[in-house]
Formats: sequence, C-alpha cells, structure tokens
Amino acid sequence: QVQLVESGGGLVQAGGSLRLSCAASGGTFSIYDMGWFRQAAGKEREFVGHRWSSGSTYYSDSVKGRFTISRDNAKNTVYLQMNSLKPEDTAVYYCAAKLGAGSYDYWGQGTQVTVSS
Repeated sequence: QVQLVESGGGLVQAGGSLRLSCAASGGTFSIYDMGWFRQAAGKEREFVGHRWSSGSTYYSDSVKGRFTISRDNAKNTVYLQMNSLKPEDTAVYYCAAKLGAGSYDYWGQGTQVTVSS
C-alpha cells in the first residue's frame, strides 16, 4: 500500500511559480509511474502530466512548456514545477501512482493552488 502526500500549494499571482511536492511511502517508489492531476471547482478532474519510472514525461497541452515533472527516488518524492501560472491553473492538485498499464492505483489528498489575476 502506497501513501501519497502533496504539499507546496498556495496563493500566487499570475505569472508566478510554485513547486508542488508529492512524498510517497509504503512502497518501492522508483518502480511507480507518477502522475499529476487537477480539479477546479465545479469541474471534472483533469490530467496534467505523467512521468514514467523510465524518466519519460508527457504533459497536457494546457500546461506543456510551463509545467515540469521531476522525481527524486532517493527522497521518494515527485515534483511539479509550475511556471508562468495563469488564473485558469487554479485547482486542487493531486498526485497519483501506478504500476504498468491501466489506471492509477494510489492517490494523494490534494493541495490547493490559487492563482490571482
């Protein structure tokens, strides 16, 4: 059983940056593929990006070029660096973990990001 805890959310002005962290425990972190999702108020959860255990990454068009996912296996942590933030990036951000193909198996509790205009 893997537990995921996000941190680093907060209030930032448009154009600013934030780095979210997702700390994992209870499993062999390095073998998991990690994803980031977000959910704005009144909207469905949206895919943000994914980093495979191999190091490859994939991002949604809405964040490509602005957001970067990295991971530190020694710290069992995955990061979401968010630059050039826009008000439409305001949402609760979640990290998730999975092994291989299929759906994500584990989810964090989320961290709120608010971008003011």
